[in-house]
Amino acid sequence: MVQTKVIDGLLLRDMVLAGAAMLDKNREAVDALNVFPVPDGDTGTNMSLTMASATRELSQKEYLSAGEAAEALAKGALRGARGNSGVITSQLYRGFARALEGVEKITPPQFAQALRRGAETAYKAVMKPKEGTILTVARVIAEDAVRQAERAPEDYDALFDVILLTGDSILKKTQQMLPALTAAGVVDAGGRGLLLLYMGYAAVLRGEEIPTERLDFSADGEVAFEDDHDTMGEIEFAYCTEFLVQNLLPGTKDEDIDSFRRRLNRIGDCVLVVGDLSLVKVHVHTNEPGKALEFGQALGELVNLKIENMVQQRRDKIAQGAQKETKQEPPKDFGIVTVSLGEGFNSIFSDLSVDQIVEGGQTMNPSIEDISAAIARVNAKCVFVLPNNGNVILAAQQAAELTDGKQVLVIPTKNVAMGIAAAVAFQGSVSGEENARHMDEAAQRVRTGTVTYAVRDSDIDGLHIKQGDIIGLYNGKIVETGQSIHDVAAKLMAQIVTDDDELITVYYGKEVSPEDAQALTDEIAAQFDDCDVEIHRGGQPLYYYLISVE
Repeated sequence: MVQTKVIDGLLLRDMVLAGAAMLDKNREAVDALNVFPVPDGDTGTNMSLTMASATRELSQKEYLSAGEAAEALAKGALRGARGNSGVITSQLYRGFARALEGVEKITPPQFAQALRRGAETAYKAVMKPKEGTILTVARVIAEDAVRQAERAPEDYDALFDVILLTGDSILKKTQQMLPALTAAGVVDAGGRGLLLLYMGYAAVLRGEEIPTERLDFSADGEVAFEDDHDTMGEIEFAYCTEFLVQNLLPGTKDEDIDSFRRRLNRIGDCVLVVGDLSLVKVHVHTNEPGKALEFGQALGELVNLKIENMVQQRRDKIAQGAQKETKQEPPKDFGIVTVSLGEGFNSIFSDLSVDQIVEGGQTMNPSIEDISAAIARVNAKCVFVLPNNGNVILAAQQAAELTDGKQVLVIPTKNVAMGIAAAVAFQGSVSGEENARHMDEAAQRVRTGTVTYAVRDSDIDGLHIKQGDIIGLYNGKIVETGQSIHDVAAKLMAQIVTDDDELITVYYGKEVSPEDAQALTDEIAAQFDDCDVEIHRGGQPLYYYLISVE
């Protein structure tokens, strides 16, 4: 066994690369631990994409100094952080790096203290931290690591024995800490992802082989990618090709998705294939976009196709640079950035004069960098950000903190209906703070019902849910189940609408026909004849209906 007493920048890089590889190999198993049965549980995917950004930054050069390597690691994680789990992971590395400023080689006590600083930083980043999550796992591991390093200040092998043993122990205990985990009989997904990272660290330190096969986590319970064309060197593959694959063909397996990824690697580079058997997001640079689409069609239906000629984009960029005027338009007072997923919702936000729309939401959370870039593109003194997803709010807040030169105000909207209400409430004649208050009040008045399907068996709040059941959620809580989309939606409305309500808006998804949506809307209008009832095409994936009441 390799005996390591200090960790330099190069060894730290190898440890992080191994941890990221372990996480990526097992990200679907981590995704499966999400206890809520809605089809957008993606903790493993978000953490893996966050680590992909971190490792890209860390691999830009050979850092001999451990402190400099840790700084690059934290910078990359923060830029690419996706979803709450990704943002928390980035904060763990942010604190880790701060503790190692100026450190050339890390001793076991310094490593343990850096883990503790990381946990403290992550706790501070979350407004209402919950125990039984990745935060708990990170904190308890760090506390035991500090005690072990004090006992044996030169023994990394003993330190990682404690890190992994403590991690395994506290991860199992998370099942009893949160009622949702207890009911589902699973451990915390983010905690499992963090432990995978540390398992990769330990393997490198001990000179062990990194497992190439997926690990067995059955004991746990059952249940973005940076693509900057401007910074590319010589373009070998001209067409940036992106699309989603939905409604995968019967019999499709995870191995088929892996095979699809390998086929794309043979015809291009910058390949990204993420998702699961319900939805796959695809990105590739290739000279044969037709083949990429053909490979995708072998898996299922293609939607949201986008093919860009990067060579022509480069020409246009050069031409624009040559003609660019030195005088810039003065900034306007206010601008709005919103996160949206679905052509219908995108169109609605455009009609409301939103300046920038960031693609993402339930299935693919945008990164901090995605949101920051959108904020930067808005030429305004004050920018309002509408995250429109509970799993994006933290990333939006971090993006706001990273923005210099303009005021950024995040309105904590948890879905697009709340975002639309907030955008409608915007007034150009009042201050930013007053606007933010009005927009937030308008958003909070909106109550929402959503109809989707269950991706796993669950027992929640007295409801026995089977995989494939149609489920209705009221303000995020499952209150109805059944076999019919129409029936679940109708029953859901009976629980939401009160005598004081005046407006009901039905947004239907991409898998619902206009005729079915209109029939449901007519029925709702007849049942609640004191309310104005509107219908709009949202075009959102996975969620058949999003219905707002106010």
